[in-house]
Amino acid sequence: MAGSAREFFETLEARAGDSSKAAGLNATYLFDIDGAGKWIVRVENGQVGVQEGEGDADTTISASEDTFMKIVNGEQNATSAFMMGKLKVSGDLGNAMKLQQLF
Repeated sequence: MAGSAREFFETLEARAGDSSKAAGLNATYLFDIDGAGKWIVRVENGQVGVQEGEGDADTTISASEDTFMKIVNGEQNATSAFMMGKLKVSGDLGNAMKLQQLF
């Protein structure tokens, strides 16, 4: 269980790396975590890559660090956070829904 957004993204490649969970998913995500930073996550043919900073993305996901950490640690459902306005998604919403299979 990650203690911070930075720790989550720093260990994501090792955890998801060449994952069968990512098979068939080709997308680029920008995570804008308020108070923690921004990260680009690229998923291509089962490979997951993470880079700190901004860039072009198919889908942008924004949240506070508190909300993001509750979601990734299983304490809050991403869909309910989205419905309550705590998690914002712009771009390809379908790709955002597919993220749940990776984490």
